Amino acid sequence: MKRGWLFWTIVANLLVLVGLVFAYPQLMISPGPLVAGHAELATDCFACHTAWRGTTAQKCIGCHAFPDIGLRTTKGAALPQHGLKTAFHQQLSEQDCMACHSDHAGPKLTRRTQKQFSHALLRPDVQQACATCHAPPTDKSHTQIKGNCAQCHAQTAWKPATFEHAKFFELDKDHNASCITCHTGNVYSRYTCYGCHEHTPSNIRRKHEKEGMGEFANCVECHRSASGERKSGGREGGKQRDGGKRD
Repeated sequence: MKRGWLFWTIVANLLVLVGLVFAYPQLMISPGPLVAGHAELATDCFACHTAWRGTTAQKCIGCHAFPDIGLRTTKGAALPQHGLKTAFHQQLSEQDCMACHSDHAGPKLTRRTQKQFSHALLRPDVQQACATCHAPPTDKSHTQIKGNCAQCHAQTAWKPATFEHAKFFELDKDHNASCITCHTGNVYSRYTCYGCHEHTPSNIRRKHEKEGMGEFANCVECHRSASGERKSGGREGGKQRDGGKRD
């Protein structure tokens, strides 16, 4: 009799717990409070969750119209873009809201495991079109550049960039020129010193032949600035940057 009483007590408690999970899921199994934008749903778990299936993108799109995601709230109010030139949610390769979003602010120890945005989620045709989402930088190093950001930057992080101009050639007072003067067509993996009226092929050839130099097309191989001093070893610069490619 004692064993039977204990068994039915355990069963009754389990049934009560299961009932409470369905009646008050926000108290029983919630991983943490909701973000401010969804605070009004704190007592309505099934607004986002389906029993035994979790959350699906279809649930999200039921409230957030797909063309408005990232642009307007569900009530039509405009959202701040935080430096983005345009919304990017419409450029994703698939509708998988949970790939980036978790609306529960869980314990601090678990927040580091939350997924971050990855450019791999974008459609392949827009992954390299940075300007469709991001406003271009306005600092001196970027204002003239219209090329592909991937020539110097990785999609995992904007910094550090892979290129330091002064390492290969110093842009001193004698070379205060626009980028396309040396990098024709805004292709920054190649350069030419023949974009200036002083540095014509004939002038360079005449000067270097007098010095007994037969190879003088890869200028940064020997010169880092306009000081006239050759770099020690004479084999840095261009060879490291682009394998000796030159115009």
